[in-house]
This record gives sequence, structure tokens and C-alpha cells, in this order.
Amino acid sequence: MTAPDELAAVRYVVDDVAAAVHFYTTHLGFGVRNDFAPAFADVVRGPLRLLLSGPASSGARATPEDSAAPGRNRIHLIVDDLDTEIARLRTAGLSFRGDVIAGPGGRQILLTDPAGNLVELFESAPR
Repeated sequence: MTAPDELAAVRYVVDDVAAAVHFYTTHLGFGVRNDFAPAFADVVRGPLRLLLSGPASSGARATPEDSAAPGRNRIHLIVDDLDTEIARLRTAGLSFRGDVIAGPGGRQILLTDPAGNLVELFESAPR
């Protein structure tokens, strides 16, 4: 087990590591920790370490064949102003899945990375 003060890590299987690194660093404020493209890279934002595993990486090869489609899980990034983020990312030509959804805790929208993995952008409801 990792120590409580270590980074939490999530693995996304991607078809193009360089495109994924560009997406997360350019548009979502991640920094590169390691870059072994085309096989693997990991990027960091706060306490989140995002492992980007290309087809040649051991992490991707360990994924069962019938799991080729992106999963329903997603990373969750909190933003201060959802509408501003959506406008900025649409201007950059990025794709969203669906519209903004509002609930008692706040508002959210799903963004897709170049491989189709989901990223939830979330703005908390006013307190």
C-alpha cells in the first residue's frame, strides 16, 4: 500500500501517449512527471498522478481484450467557473460528452481526452 501522503494514481489506457500528454498539460494544468512515449507517460496535477499507458506499455497489455472501450469511470477535476472553462476548452477545439448537468452539489460536464477517456469538470454549488 502507498503511504497516505503519496500521490493517488489513476491509469488511463490511450492510443497515443504524446497526444494525451499534450491534452492534459496544455488544457488541464497537469505537469509531466515522466515521459517514455510512445509507451508510457505520467502527468501530475496536485495529488493526482495520471498514468498514460500506450499500446506498448505493460499497463495497457495487462488490460483484457474485451475492455477496449473507455470505461465509465473518470477523473474528477474541480474548477472555479465551469462556464468559463467550457468556453475556453471549446475554443481550443475540445470535445464534450453531453451538456452541463446540475444537482444539489454543483454542476458538471464530461470532457473527452484524445482516446475517449472521460474527465469530469465540476463546479461546487454555492454554500
